[in-house]
Amino acid sequence: MATLTEYSALSFDVYGTLIDWERGMLTGLRPLTDRLDIEMSDDAVLEMHARNESAAQAQTPARPYADLLATVYRRCAEELRLGVDWDECERYGASVPDWPAFPDSADALAYLKQHYRMIVLSNVDNRSFAGAAAKLGIAWDGVFTAEDIGSYKPAQRNFDYLLTQIKRMGIAKAQLLHTAESMFHDHVPARANGLDNAWIFRRHAKTGFGATMDPGQLAETRFRFNSIREMAEAHENDHN
Repeated sequence: MATLTEYSALSFDVYGTLIDWERGMLTGLRPLTDRLDIEMSDDAVLEMHARNESAAQAQTPARPYADLLATVYRRCAEELRLGVDWDECERYGASVPDWPAFPDSADALAYLKQHYRMIVLSNVDNRSFAGAAAKLGIAWDGVFTAEDIGSYKPAQRNFDYLLTQIKRMGIAKAQLLHTAESMFHDHVPARANGLDNAWIFRRHAKTGFGATMDPGQLAETRFRFNSIREMAEAHENDHN
């Protein structure tokens, strides 16, 4: 039976896994949704965002995330038949550093940092990630962003970059456990690249895929936890 102690490094998705991006999105989109005559469910808002974000990432893969989100905001406004000015769109893009961490993230990461080399593979720009890093509170061993790579997960280029960088760091592929919430952005491409993976199933009490696209078929997962805290506790049990 596989145990977490078999690995020496963890690569993390951040938004959706460690940062509560759905809450950040819903708060940031409120200037639009509050203007509607009919209330949209949270999942309907998140699915609208996912459609527009995924399209923008495919169409302009080298664009920094904060700038890309401004366009996503405008696409959502158009979908809702609402008028917006560009300043409002840019405010949404600039909100990423304010998106909250999940309550368990910082403490669990502090524990895991004692046992693993810790790497970020995130669909974000460097300035936005700095806001998350301040909330998460650990010194990362590697930070690989979409801005660094010039594309967004699930693009193969992002996983090629990850594999190249861990080799540079002296980490064997078999020693890396990719840790993420999103099936679409992370688990499907991670498994296609032969990476072991841990699914942090933050949406375990909900239906649908929220702010991520439907991956079609779910990827196989080596481990599954409902939170990073559960993962840290599992490691502690294995370690003892």
